[in-house]
Order: sequence, then C-alpha cells, then structure tokens
Amino acid sequence: MALAPASTKAPFPPEAPRHCPLCPRLVAYREQAARAEPAWFNGAVPSFGSSNARLLIVGLAPGLKGANRTGRPFTGDYAGDLLYSTLIEFGFARGTYAASPDDGLKLVDCMITNAVRCVPPQNKPLPEEINTCRGYFTSRLGALPNLKALLVLGRVAHDQTLATLALRKASHPFQHRARHDVGGHRGSAPLAMFDSLHCSRLNTNTKRLTTAMFHDVFRDVRAYLDALPQS
Repeated sequence: MALAPASTKAPFPPEAPRHCPLCPRLVAYREQAARAEPAWFNGAVPSFGSSNARLLIVGLAPGLKGANRTGRPFTGDYAGDLLYSTLIEFGFARGTYAASPDDGLKLVDCMITNAVRCVPPQNKPLPEEINTCRGYFTSRLGALPNLKALLVLGRVAHDQTLATLALRKASHPFQHRARHDVGGHRGSAPLAMFDSLHCSRLNTNTKRLTTAMFHDVFRDVRAYLDALPQS
C-alpha cells in the first residue's frame, strides 16, 4: 500500500541509525546512559517485526531501562510485559517473551515501532524532537506495503501519526478504544487507526488502563483485520 504522508525536508530511511545525531538533548542523554551502562544498547531503537505486517503498533519512545537497554521496543520493562503477553493472546506473536531480544519471540502480521526512536529524559520528548523523528516514522509507514491498521499507544503516538498523514487532530480526537479511518485519501488503500492508552506502569497502577481495557482494543483490531478480504 502506498501511503501519502506529510512531506519532510530531506529523505529519511525507515530506521534511524543507532547513533542518530539529530536531537542534541537526546544524544546527550543517550551518551550519559552509555557512560553509566556501556553494555546497554544506548541508541536509536529499531522497529521490531516484519515489513509485510498489516498491523503497526506505535509507542511513545524507548524506556531508559527497557528498550534503551535491550535494543528492542517494549523489551525489558513493565509495558512490554503487558504488550507482549497481549500480542501472544491475540495471535500477533508466538513464542515466549523473556524480556530479552534473544528470547526467540516472533511477531505475526505485526510490527512495533516508536514515535521517537531515542530515549528521552523522564520519558518526555520535546515537540521539536517529535517533529524531527517524524522523518523516520514517515518512511517507516511508507515501507509497509500491506499496512491496514495502526494501533497507537498514547497521545504522542496518536498525534505523530496524524501529523505524518497530514490529518487534523480536531477531526480525529484521541480517546481510548476509538477507531479512526485514516486511509483512502490521496490514492492510499483503506487504513484504520485504533487508539489505546499507553500500557505504562503508571497507567496500569492507577487503573486508568486495565488489562481488560487493553485487551478490548486488541479484540477490535483482530476483528477488523479478520474481516478484511483476503488479498
């Protein structure tokens, strides 16, 4: 499927180089982590999954002791525990999740990426960092020819996706378990975007997001994909 995302100033590849130099604050934070923990990945975390996937899951950014440590999205922190167990339950992954990139877990018809590829201080990227990383996200979307559904985890991922597709926030407000039709424009194939609260420990500890609520979103995504005509 050929998406028509918003233009960028220069072409970007779908994946950022590990030592991406574009955001000075994130570079400094990454290098600080590398000095403290040189055995960690400490770089722009690549997407995980097949480029033939119909589903793209979009997170916020790598966690300092999670993906920034392990080099795989949502791997090594609580958010990953919930996300990967849910993926396995709904048939989007197979194997055993052991919070390590060498655990042998395989994604099925699914890819995971982040709106911002490098770990930000306090898990809060600045607007200019989100905008800069949009070039990689734009190319990531364009390199998924079979993409049919996006599952965005949290408002930053939601807004990054809308900006990339040149769609108005007011027309597509973020709400847990909302579905937005974001394809079928500019010659692209149908594409649906599903919203979920981020599966962070903060959201689950405060019960803003329960396991049942998270599963409801995945149930919606699974039903949507299963109802599509076989290509």
